[in-house]
Amino acid sequence: MKSLILFAAIFAAVSALPRGNDTEPKGWYVPVKGGKFQWVSRDEYENAPVPEMRKSAEVKFYLYTKSNPTSPKQLYLNDKGTLSSSNFRGSLPTRVIIHGWENDFKSAVNTDIRSALLNIGSFNVICVDWSDKSVSLNYAGSKNAVPDVGRQVANFLDFLSAQGGMSFNKLTIIGHSLGAHVAGFTGKQVTRGKVNTIIGLDPAYPLFSYSDSSKRLSSSDATYVESIQTSGSLLGFLEPIGKAAFYPNGGKSQPGCGIDLTGSCAHSRSYQYYAEAVQRNNFKSIGCSDYNAAVKNKCGNSFSNIRMGTGYGNSGVFYVPINKKSPYGTG
Repeated sequence: MKSLILFAAIFAAVSALPRGNDTEPKGWYVPVKGGKFQWVSRDEYENAPVPEMRKSAEVKFYLYTKSNPTSPKQLYLNDKGTLSSSNFRGSLPTRVIIHGWENDFKSAVNTDIRSALLNIGSFNVICVDWSDKSVSLNYAGSKNAVPDVGRQVANFLDFLSAQGGMSFNKLTIIGHSLGAHVAGFTGKQVTRGKVNTIIGLDPAYPLFSYSDSSKRLSSSDATYVESIQTSGSLLGFLEPIGKAAFYPNGGKSQPGCGIDLTGSCAHSRSYQYYAEAVQRNNFKSIGCSDYNAAVKNKCGNSFSNIRMGTGYGNSGVFYVPINKKSPYGTG
């Protein structure tokens, strides 16, 4: 019976979603602890008083390099001494990984992508931890903390530029779920340059508006923004977020996830696919006329020369075929 109720709830959520970029949903099914959802109407959310935060989230930064691939060095904003004694090298490309709700810097999104990067080259890999439970224990509170977390990450990157010689031209920020929107707010708030690349891994959908790009990750937050969208209409956005938007298996559900009622499996696949793409460059794509064609797999059968996860500078909407198990890429 519980499964039937949850299925009915999710069906209602999907039926409330926008049918085009010029409309908005009536509300969202918002994730709560225990893998459940709670319906929140748009009016209820927009008219509710914003809870006063007791303090800003405590955001921590952990550095990994080829010299310390598994033992992080914690870095601190405006602490030049700690920075100079670390393995951070301004001449290297910098990769920043930002987790989502109920995760931390030890979560799989960080370990999978960090390992993939350091397996292929030399990088400054910085895992951001914004799991501060004193700010919020629920999704809505964490969502409200996103702009401030983005501000703190932006300040830290400005510090790395000023004191560590980091080049914004060699900077990529990779964010999953709510972390994708943190990446967007980071790009909006840096002051010493423009972020080169943001990779949005299934950017979180509940409580966000597609029509207001100032309050979510948008294609203007970096020189190049790529989105990999895997649980559209539930935990992630269905509409294209990035300058290049990739829709694995159509972007709503993923092969091998079974009856994925909560969408958690499909949501996690976004970072698993990206980690694989970093190492294998094996996700072929088909160009689509729009995102509706990608969702329905009606983009033809001619592969483009653009591959998901490695397509810097490209634009458009792309359908990506997916295998049921690793390796997920078909190329």
